[in-house]
Amino acid sequence: MKHLEETLQELAALPNDRPMGMPGDFYTSQEYYEHETRTVLRRGWHCLGREDEIPSMGDYFTAQLLNEPLLIVRGDDGNVRVLANVCRHRGMPLAEGNGNANRFVCSYHAWTYGHDGALLRAPRMQNTGFDAKNCRLPEHKLQLWNGFIYVTLDSDETNFEHPELDALLAPYETASFRLVHVAEEDWKTNWKCLVENFMEGYHLSVVHPQTLHGYTPTGLSRKLINGSDYTSYAANYPENIDARGDGAQGLSEAERKRSTLFAKFPTQVASQASSLLVSLSLFPIHAGLVRVKWTMSVYQDNLDDDTIAQRIALWSEVNREDREKLEKMQIALGSAHATSGPLAEDDYEGTIRDFQVWLARRNAELASI
Repeated sequence: MKHLEETLQELAALPNDRPMGMPGDFYTSQEYYEHETRTVLRRGWHCLGREDEIPSMGDYFTAQLLNEPLLIVRGDDGNVRVLANVCRHRGMPLAEGNGNANRFVCSYHAWTYGHDGALLRAPRMQNTGFDAKNCRLPEHKLQLWNGFIYVTLDSDETNFEHPELDALLAPYETASFRLVHVAEEDWKTNWKCLVENFMEGYHLSVVHPQTLHGYTPTGLSRKLINGSDYTSYAANYPENIDARGDGAQGLSEAERKRSTLFAKFPTQVASQASSLLVSLSLFPIHAGLVRVKWTMSVYQDNLDDDTIAQRIALWSEVNREDREKLEKMQIALGSAHATSGPLAEDDYEGTIRDFQVWLARRNAELASI
């Protein structure tokens, strides 16, 4: 594994006009994946979904992030919490899927918890020394940003500021978009392959000739800003294509005539258009498998029900097309011939280099801790 770390640092140090991609072992090595689970993944901020997935008191959904089962719930006080979805008695999960619950009752021995994680009832627990106050569900650190819910498994992680990205998205009023679709599926690919695929415009016209090429052809892709934990690019529309809805009043004509794609490293990628917001949250399972949760949100009432249904169908097909390519590529990346290859220029694959540089920097930072 040491040679992979050295290779990553060498690639990140290359001149910006001579970028090279990572060789196949970065995507196929289970040993390297396990290293990531202890470093860049465990100590990063991960998008779990949208706030309006749980609009009412007692609404919840669950997620599995690395080895941690999570329970995301709207509390009696209206606040969102991310709790450990593990009963403090014998380790049973307390909830599955999503829904609304007055209390969380363990299906094994009926220990009962409130929305804030407090243990409310433990039948027949009369042992000397038992104290319900010591049996709260652990709570993970979270951040709410632009209507998204983020969590970190590292209690010491604090860095979540990116004012330039805030400014890029501010005209769209991202936080005000309303949820219309949630879906989950497992892709047989490495999580990094999916980040890179979503965040480069080089493949758009080739992989998506019927679904995306007419709206966002490769030739109109333009790199935007990048920062300490994010990157972005514009998938611009041809002049003869109308904006996809009016969106917020503060949008410029250029902002209406493009999709602004951004990645918040390590595991969120999203496409922000004037009236449509699509986000993919990635939950790595092993080196060759990742669970993908994707959400679609719309701006106020800009789009009618038929148009929303068409957009859901379109993005379902886009995801299918990407998944097909990535699952085939994952197999080929195991070849001895899957060596480091040259990347395209900044407008087309500069975002991949941003991701590579972030991985190298974070690995170096965490190695010193």
